[in-house]
Amino acid sequence: MHPADGPAPRPGDPTGTGLDERLRAVALGDEEAFAEVYDALSGPVFGLVREVVRDPAQSEEVMQEVMIELWRTAARFDPAKGSARTWALTLAHRRAVDRVRSEQSQHRREQRAAALSPEVPYDTVAEQVESRLERRQVRRCMGTLTQLQRESVTLAYYGGLTYREVSERLSLPLGTVKTRLRDGLIRLRDCLGVTA
Repeated sequence: MHPADGPAPRPGDPTGTGLDERLRAVALGDEEAFAEVYDALSGPVFGLVREVVRDPAQSEEVMQEVMIELWRTAARFDPAKGSARTWALTLAHRRAVDRVRSEQSQHRREQRAAALSPEVPYDTVAEQVESRLERRQVRRCMGTLTQLQRESVTLAYYGGLTYREVSERLSLPLGTVKTRLRDGLIRLRDCLGVTA
């Protein structure tokens, strides 16, 4: 006996034309008939799928997909073209081959992607992400400053100017610039959640 054939039918099991009739009842929405079709065909379908797919878990998934397809497309079954069992096994074979091809394509895509992009160490990626997040947070917090505070902080800390140079650039007294810088830095510290 072929492994895909499954166990021999038990007395009272739908086989042959009885299975064909049950599948036609499934087409009419008969859930009890589907339970009988499922019991009769799930073993042979799984056996065939397992031969093609090899992986037990994926074979189980494909078998379930085939049984769902039988339920949904039972109205397309034509006994003049073959038995219900033959139709189910044909669907199973197609699904199994599709799964193998899909897995092979996925594997080839992953290999190509790995060949195109050199391996980036995790630490580098983590640092880049952290740096981007910090810059975004600093930009957001800079937006909470008054215009004068923002200009003073930008010139002093991003432009590298001294307090006196900031004072000259903004045409403001040195004491005012120092106060605006101090207030701006306090506001930034609070916004960024930095503890003193």
